[in-house]
Amino acid sequence: MNEFEVIREFFARQPVARPDVVLGIGDDAALLGVPAGQELVVSTDLLVSGVHFADDAEAESIGHKALAVNLSDLAAMGATPAWFTLNLSMPSVEVKWIEGFCRGLYALAGRYQVALVGGDTTRGPVTIGIQIMGFAPAGKALRRSTAMAGDRIYVTGQIGDAALGLRLLQGGLQIPEAFRASVLARLHRPEPRVDAGLKIRDLATSCIDISDGLAADLGHILDASGVGARLELERLPRSPAYASVFDVAGWEPALAGGDDYELCFTAPAAHERELVKIFAALGLACTAVGEIEAQPGLRIFDKAGALYQPVKTGFDHFRRV
Repeated sequence: MNEFEVIREFFARQPVARPDVVLGIGDDAALLGVPAGQELVVSTDLLVSGVHFADDAEAESIGHKALAVNLSDLAAMGATPAWFTLNLSMPSVEVKWIEGFCRGLYALAGRYQVALVGGDTTRGPVTIGIQIMGFAPAGKALRRSTAMAGDRIYVTGQIGDAALGLRLLQGGLQIPEAFRASVLARLHRPEPRVDAGLKIRDLATSCIDISDGLAADLGHILDASGVGARLELERLPRSPAYASVFDVAGWEPALAGGDDYELCFTAPAAHERELVKIFAALGLACTAVGEIEAQPGLRIFDKAGALYQPVKTGFDHFRRV
């Protein structure tokens, strides 16, 4: 099977059809219609074998994660997903691998009605580059630069489990059998919080997705907004799986593990009651973990009120080790 046969067989006939795709796969570029009064929101992520997923990772999980991490970026902007492009590098054409990859990719695309509208394939190490596009009403997209002193800091879901899954795979942590599947699912099949991002768009003052670790990603909000924060360790939302190994793992997976793809956002305390209703309706936990302060810098406190210094703040591809 050659490159063009792969495109025709697996990608040109993708299952999501949208009326705003004027011209999709097949020409040199796509033609897309942006609705009046909306701004185009664009993001991109690159996933590399051996860095973002193991060389022997399940193809279906790779397809899911490749799109999920991009959807998570749109969630953090409070944007509605619409289209994506796919650049795929692989060493050879393995039909079963591509079929699995497409199952994971298209299952998630179907859930959010985001259409594949173009891309490229080439020979090389397994590398997936996705560019995703969506809409937000003009002037309404969430940003990192608009947090204000006095805002509460919230985190959706639970954090740290993806990092526990990675440590389990690497042999660095023993996790009870009952929890192994759940932490590996959090690592391999993250859930983008698109619905939550849309619901908080008119209430939150800033937002970011937690991809590199809470401390690092909250730090991006603080830097962009020119503010600081107080973070309470005991408030960090942790799962039963995390609780089962906390004495060994400590706080680092929650603070710096990364790959959670939950949302960290800020909002005035006056919106607390409305946020409780929103997240109850979504069936998703949302926890206040601290407060934005005028003094720059991130200050983390333990339950005794003492300052806590994390071992590291988050993932960095180019950190020297």
